[in-house]
Amino acid sequence: MVTPESVRQGIEGGLACEHMELAGDGQHFEALVVSRAFEGRSRVQRHQLVYAALGERMREEIHALSMRCLTPDEWRAAQAQHG
Repeated sequence: MVTPESVRQGIEGGLACEHMELAGDGQHFEALVVSRAFEGRSRVQRHQLVYAALGERMREEIHALSMRCLTPDEWRAAQAQHG
């Protein structure tokens, strides 16, 4: 079974992340990914970077991945709003 920790390791192995929160039940996962790599990129491009980091696992093992992809500045702004 795929674990949230293994998904986290897959993303971090292919994408430099400043922060990540990941939860899931083995098939469906939710991720908050914060990376400088997202700067200047659209929502779709950000998701593509995460999918690329997961590679084959995304197609074969992970059935659903809901993502929030933020730059460090966007994440700090979101934290300030909820702080």
